Amino acid sequence: MGLAVTARGFSWRHADRTEPAVGPLDLEIAAGEKVLLLGPSGAGKSTLLHAIAGLLPDESGEPTGEILLGGAPPDPRRGEVGVVFQDPDSQVIFSRVGDDVAFGMENLGVPAAEIEPRITSALTAMGLDLDHEHPTAALSGGQKQRLALAGILAMAPRLLVLDEPTANIDPDSTARVRDAVLDLQSGTGATMIVVEHRVDLWIDHVDTVIVLGGPGVLAGAGGRGGPGVLAQGPPRRVFGDPRLSEVLERCGIWLPGARAAPAARPRPHSLGEAILETRRLGVARPGARTPAAADLDVTVHAGEAVGIVGPNGAGKSTTALTLAGLLPEIAGEVIARGPLAAGTRHSRPFRWPSALLAPRIGMVFQEPEHQFLKATVAGELALGPRLAGWPGTEIDARVGELLSALGLDDLADAHPQGLSGGEKRRLSVAAMLAPRPAVLVVDEPTFGQDALTWAGLVALFLDVLDRGSAVVAVSHDHAFLEAIGARRIELGAARIEIGARRIELGATGAAGREPRGGTVE
Repeated sequence: MGLAVTARGFSWRHADRTEPAVGPLDLEIAAGEKVLLLGPSGAGKSTLLHAIAGLLPDESGEPTGEILLGGAPPDPRRGEVGVVFQDPDSQVIFSRVGDDVAFGMENLGVPAAEIEPRITSALTAMGLDLDHEHPTAALSGGQKQRLALAGILAMAPRLLVLDEPTANIDPDSTARVRDAVLDLQSGTGATMIVVEHRVDLWIDHVDTVIVLGGPGVLAGAGGRGGPGVLAQGPPRRVFGDPRLSEVLERCGIWLPGARAAPAARPRPHSLGEAILETRRLGVARPGARTPAAADLDVTVHAGEAVGIVGPNGAGKSTTALTLAGLLPEIAGEVIARGPLAAGTRHSRPFRWPSALLAPRIGMVFQEPEHQFLKATVAGELALGPRLAGWPGTEIDARVGELLSALGLDDLADAHPQGLSGGEKRRLSVAAMLAPRPAVLVVDEPTFGQDALTWAGLVALFLDVLDRGSAVVAVSHDHAFLEAIGARRIELGAARIEIGARRIELGATGAAGREPRGGTVE
């Protein structure tokens, strides 16, 4: 049986802000209802979910109004709410997969005889074909997201609260993960609230769409939504009204069927010189006994975009960290060439000191929180250029340029950890872009973005490429890769896609070689 959710004049203001992060809101969600919660980046969607789950600490902000679950204030000790956050790392507790799934059930007092079968069933439903003893530290970001979902499925809560549950999951698996969540909801009658920018994935499977407005008031084509609830109703009614659809589009809401590349960057006829290459590269996380990906021969040219794609667990993030000089190769080599190597004593970026590496190869991690070092957004953006020795006037100009380009002007003095998930992602990308490195390696750069901020990121990456820097992007967002004209290297399947051509290699397992034969489509 599900829990009804009621919000009465609810709002939340972070301690270091003057305006509320969300609200004021008045909402009624019926027990067992399936809700898709939408809104522009920074509208307070994640804050609302944390409030519903009873996970907003009193000391970090100021609430007004109230939220009730089944007529009572939220209390996480009751175990009624299952939550999957944007950052899957924050929910991995134990060192083994089976223990992690069992944790929630043990807290709820599930009989011991039932726990083991539920672990197996939940892992299978999430497509995690792993032994219960498998180390959680060896999981990719997408696998950790599946693990978090498996733990929630095993608990069978009365309210499911899901914040971008498929953001790090490969496109071929998202429908399976969604269906597993829907099966749980159907079997238990739980209320479900899901935040997801992939509207098409959920629109035919929810009862209600709720759209939160962003900060400020709508003003022209570039405006944002006002505070509170901008729209609420059945999906076809919300998206079927042309006047409302126009408002939603101006707010940055992804409309059904609209997630496509807006003007792909044409492949250049001639690339710049080679600046980074690998020779039969093998990559692995520290302490791993087997490679995450192997036998990779890749050449990256100045001004070129390269996309690293493939299923969860194929070694994409590990490959990115190795290319960025942050992990050592376990086989083969990563070699800097041309201007990237100028003035260095060693050709391998992993051997460079941090002061030499940082201004030349920028790395945007999958989890934005892991790379913030300063107490303000503006300070974070200024750090890279300052370490690279830029003059103060140029630093100020660059910071202002990036704040404006990514819609962070009003957050210059905010603490990076107090931003929304989408805002943190934009800041992490901008901070690495700031010193204009010769190579930018990014891991899932577009998650958590509305349509307007997504387009802003695309424009920023195109500018990077036009200035002659290379971009290597790990991404499940194929529309983004298409928009920046990326050549794609697929791991976990012996295939490479170059522009409109797809090259199938004869080998199985991890792929990524420059073409050495095979068939071309």
